[in-house]
Amino acid sequence: MRSRNAPPSRGSVSDVLFKIVAIFLVVIAVLGIFGKLRVPGARQLAQKKCPRCGRYRIGKGPCRCGKG
Repeated sequence: MRSRNAPPSRGSVSDVLFKIVAIFLVVIAVLGIFGKLRVPGARQLAQKKCPRCGRYRIGKGPCRCGKG
């Protein structure tokens, strides 16, 4: 039986490190899955772009490129 003040064995440190890396990879995978979902309002943002130059139009006036 180990005492409470004894340093952790090398096996338990690598187990903890493995768990941390595994949880990190799972979190990154979940973020990637949610990132592929459609963002609400993406279509409205696409409509606010100038069809000629691709810049975002601010307000209701014409684009600064003068073509859209």
